[in-house]
Amino acid sequence: MVLKAMTRQVHDELAKEYIEELLSSLGTVKKSQKLRSEVLEVDVWFEPFPEPSPPATALGILGKMTTNIALFEPYRNPISENEIRACLAKVLIAQNKRIKEGRRRNTPAAEEELPVLWIFTPTCSARIIAMAGAREVEGEGWMRGIYFPAPILRTGIVVIHRLPAVEETLWLRVLGRGNVQRQAVQELVGLPASNPYKENLLAILANWRQNLELRDNLTGEQQEDIMNLSPAYLKQREDWKLEGKEEGRQEGRQEGRQEGRQEEAASLVLRLLVRRCGEIPQNLAEQVREMPIDELESLGESLLDFQSLSDLVNWLGR
Repeated sequence: MVLKAMTRQVHDELAKEYIEELLSSLGTVKKSQKLRSEVLEVDVWFEPFPEPSPPATALGILGKMTTNIALFEPYRNPISENEIRACLAKVLIAQNKRIKEGRRRNTPAAEEELPVLWIFTPTCSARIIAMAGAREVEGEGWMRGIYFPAPILRTGIVVIHRLPAVEETLWLRVLGRGNVQRQAVQELVGLPASNPYKENLLAILANWRQNLELRDNLTGEQQEDIMNLSPAYLKQREDWKLEGKEEGRQEGRQEGRQEGRQEEAASLVLRLLVRRCGEIPQNLAEQVREMPIDELESLGESLLDFQSLSDLVNWLGR
C-alpha cells in the first residue's frame, strides 16, 4: 500500500513543515529548494530577514543557526556516511553558487556570508562522527551534541539525543525519537499560551498524530509516534472543545473513516507532487482530490518517476 510505503516521506514533509513554521518569522523559508539538478534538493532553505521578529533568541539553539543562509536537513533515522556526503554535496554547490554570484557582481562573498549546512539526526555513532572529522566545540554558545567537521565546510551535525534537556534545545528535541521526543512534546504542551510558536506547532503535531491513527497495520515506529504525539493531540482536543468543534470532529470520524483515509492519501500525494513538480494548478489539484483511494495509490507510485508538471498531465490524461 502506498500509504505504508510513504512513511518516511510523510515524516520528511512534516519535518519541513515544522521547521518552516518555526523559522518563517525570522526569514524567507523555501521547502524543497532546487540546486543544480533534480537529484540534489535541499529539504529546507532559509534566508534571514534583515530584522527578524520575534527575536531569534526565542528559538534557542535553532535561532542561533539562523544568522546566515542555511540548509536544514532533518533525518528520521540515524544518518549514514553516504547521507552525510549527499548533504555536503548540497552545501558545497550552494556555497560555490554564492561565490560565483559575488564574482559576477564584483563583490566577492565573505567567508561568513556563505551558506551553512545543519544536519539533524536522532542518533549518530562515534565512528561516523570520527569519519566526518567532527568535534564538539566548547563555548561559543553551542552545547553538547552539536558537532562541527572542518570549518571550511561550514557544517554542523546535531545529534538530537545527545542534546541537554534544556529550554534552548526544545525545538530540536521535538524532532527526536522515543523518550527524547516524548519529553519534548510534553514540554511544548506546557509552554505558556503567550508563546508565539506554541499554537501552530501543536496543531501540526496533533494533525501528524491524527493522520497516523487513521492508518491500518501500524508499524512499531508509527505506534511509538502516536504515543509521543498524544500530549499535543489531547491539548489540541481541549482547545477544539472550548471552541465547540470537537463534537463535529468526532461525528465526522465515526461516519467517514474511509473518507478520512481518502482525504489523507490525496493530501499526501499532492504534497509529494508539489515537491516533485512544483506548484500544481487548481484544476489538476481538484482532480487529484476527487480520486478514489486505489487511483491515488497508483498515482503515488508513479509520481516517484515524475520530473515535471507535464508528467502529471500525461498521467491524468491516460
